[in-house]
Amino acid sequence: MTEELVLHQLRRDGVCTLTLHRPHRKNAITIGLWTALREALDTIAHDPAVRAVVLTGAGGSFCSGADVTDSDPYAAPFAKLQAISDVAQRLHDLPIPTVAKVRGVAVGAGWNLALGCDLVVATPDATFSQVFARRGLSLDCGGSWLLPKLVGVQQAKRLALLAETIDAAAALELGLLTWVVTEAEIDDFVDSIADRLAAAPPIAVAQTKALLNEGADRTMHQALASESRAQAVNFATTDVPEAYSAFAQKREAAFTGAWNVRRPPT
Repeated sequence: MTEELVLHQLRRDGVCTLTLHRPHRKNAITIGLWTALREALDTIAHDPAVRAVVLTGAGGSFCSGADVTDSDPYAAPFAKLQAISDVAQRLHDLPIPTVAKVRGVAVGAGWNLALGCDLVVATPDATFSQVFARRGLSLDCGGSWLLPKLVGVQQAKRLALLAETIDAAAALELGLLTWVVTEAEIDDFVDSIADRLAAAPPIAVAQTKALLNEGADRTMHQALASESRAQAVNFATTDVPEAYSAFAQKREAAFTGAWNVRRPPT
């Protein structure tokens, strides 16, 4: 894995942190770093030890977007755009809950990378911009799908067409942040959220995340059918009886995601 992406995995509690590490460029993402992110997400998706993911940036910034100095401006951009799209899709499809921890700037594809996470925590001094129009570009990294879902079409057009820079308070008011937390508190706060996600039942959490992602584009009939299938899977795990036992015994449940299916006699 490239040194520009730091993966810190705590197998003890199941929390994996991915840190964009190009502080001299405010963590602008090169093609190599997009590739490293894609590979890291592929690895994490198939690692049962990982129960929650934190995505953040080094040096006081989250991410200033794709590094526009990284390639020949006259070359076909398809390879770079595919690399960006691959990361956005994998982050969206990841069956593990994700938290973006945002300090400083989150701009362009960098902001959309944060929006692609399930929860977003920022400090009060964080700033955000769909800067694409100022660069002669249109939205990428899933922004054209994410923004209308989160804020509605009209506000999405405002952010994208005017390419305004907004602060954390405005982003929170629009529903583009989950929490705003002080600089002194954000590390402990995100650790606490990640620990809670890691302690949750992994099969149920994965299915709930998928149901919510899919629900935005489905009819009520389709959503109810998907919910029924998901619950049937949940009842085939040990997490459901464990939850009931823990409730009866007034203790915290210890979820594992293990299957509770008896093998037929041989």
